[in-house]
Amino acid sequence: MAFAIGGPFHLMYPARVERNIHAFRAVMREAGIAGVVYYGKKANKSPCVTRACANAGAGVDVSSTGELTAALAHGIRGADLMVTGPAKSDELLWLALRHGALIAMDSVQELDRVTALAAATGPARALLRVLPTGSTSRFGMTADELAVAVALIDREGGPVGLAGFSFHLSGYDPVARAEQACELIDRCIEARALGHDASTISIGGGFAVDYLPERAWREFTDGVDGEWFHSGKRFDSFYPYHHPAPGPAMLSTILEHGDLAARLRGNGIRLAIEPGRALLDRAGSTVFRVQGVKTRSAHGEPYRLLTVDGTSLSLSEQWFDSEYLPDPVLWPRRSGDPTPTCVGAATCLESDMLSWRRIPLPRAATTGDLLVYPNTAGYQMDSNESAFHELPIPPKVVIDDAEGDRLRWRLDA
Repeated sequence: MAFAIGGPFHLMYPARVERNIHAFRAVMREAGIAGVVYYGKKANKSPCVTRACANAGAGVDVSSTGELTAALAHGIRGADLMVTGPAKSDELLWLALRHGALIAMDSVQELDRVTALAAATGPARALLRVLPTGSTSRFGMTADELAVAVALIDREGGPVGLAGFSFHLSGYDPVARAEQACELIDRCIEARALGHDASTISIGGGFAVDYLPERAWREFTDGVDGEWFHSGKRFDSFYPYHHPAPGPAMLSTILEHGDLAARLRGNGIRLAIEPGRALLDRAGSTVFRVQGVKTRSAHGEPYRLLTVDGTSLSLSEQWFDSEYLPDPVLWPRRSGDPTPTCVGAATCLESDMLSWRRIPLPRAATTGDLLVYPNTAGYQMDSNESAFHELPIPPKVVIDDAEGDRLRWRLDA
């Protein structure tokens, strides 16, 4: 593949996306609740992921006309779309209404705009996005704004129907999500008393991914300091690369807390979730070729400083002033001595480093070797990519299962 493509590239394995969708669905079935999975499309733009969602019967969460039309083009039905984001454009709202998508309203003004558009295009299905108690987020509506929005929605066959409520929380605390979900159930019950349908709540995404074993993560966090990084680089924070109950297990914990599942069942309320990164767990990797090698030293100890044929735009933690910590795999596998190694990019920016950390590669890397960064499909490989220096954006290569043990590869459509 590297010979044929001639530059950095991404690997995608859509079969894993389907498995991850089914794993979330299995938790919902076991809890006895009605539920729907919407893929947070911003996590990866690859068409093969959207196609995998269509094959698995999942929906897609979109926030732009480009995302909406791409989802439709790769098999997602309009009724299986959820449209989110603040102050949506008229074009996005018009398309969403034409295709019968579920729209998460972020403000009373947006509800007014949808009501006016729906009078001409057909009825709208709306979730009202709630600003969680104590949150300073710019998204969602306060209690007073929600009361106004509920009062504005016509209960007697008007252009907008209140399908329910939604929220999104930062971080990865399952207890906070469960308690906020219970508040949304109460809001649904109150809205039903006023004559609204209100049968869906969405708890958003933020389902953690477990990248590293607990031991490795603990050793890193307990000992990390600037001496581990090229040029004494320091970071304020890192993504939590280990989580004891990631993905579907986190959903199970949410449903167990306060017996949330029983409340959903007892009130006939459907649970919507919008995972992005968690549906892409182990569904992709990124490959760079070594095109230059230097030797540097820190505290009298030598280490290798590599330059590869891509940029840290393809490992986007760097552009959030953080570090992507899972070790890359050096290919081909050959015997040698462990060699501390940092990885720089093929640009003129001092800050453009793929790995500031001195990674203990199993041997000294040489020009022409490949570095394979694992598990990069979720937000890493294309969230911030651009053709900086007029370098081409790395293409995506799709790995498909074939009969028997053979795998086939093709360029993403």
